[in-house]
Amino acid sequence: MDKLSDLELVDRVKKGDNAAFSVLVQRYENKIYNLAYRFVGNHADACDLAQETFIKLYHSLHTYRGEASFATWLYRVATNVCRDELRRQQRQKKLSLDEMVEQPGFALSSDNEQEMPEEVLEKKELQEQMQNFLLELSDEHRIVLIMREVQQLSYEEIAAALECSLGTVKSRLNRARQALKQKFLGQTREQLVKPARLAR
Repeated sequence: MDKLSDLELVDRVKKGDNAAFSVLVQRYENKIYNLAYRFVGNHADACDLAQETFIKLYHSLHTYRGEASFATWLYRVATNVCRDELRRQQRQKKLSLDEMVEQPGFALSSDNEQEMPEEVLEKKELQEQMQNFLLELSDEHRIVLIMREVQQLSYEEIAAALECSLGTVKSRLNRARQALKQKFLGQTREQLVKPARLAR
């Protein structure tokens, strides 16, 4: 069953084959978790959101008609779940950066197994700082950056998932990259200024 296409699995699920749904979950659970984690910034909420995404998927799968790829449709479901959660947290003022866990780097991964402990620590700190910067972006900027840079989706796939034009995707992505760059440069300048102040 693992060799079946997404569409074939969806057809089986619609006919009551729960084993086919389990295959779909296994196929996409890591990607959906990573999407949720980048959106909310902590492990516990990301797990909950990934689970909620697949629950919603199961109950709404009968509405999928194949106009977009299954992956694009699933990302749309996951994005809406994440956005709803952020709105709820913002209303309750409970957006938290607690329970930060080490995740694959934001385009900072390395294949070098001979890294010194100091280098590993520096990379971990940089990954966590980049994640914090990501959480400071607006929802619309954060999601396009995650989809493009982390999930490696095409512009067309992002546009389909967010139900917006290619121009909007490119514009948001450009602004998101600029905002992230400014935050990173601002942090770098601050780190350079502090030693100078301490030396006086």
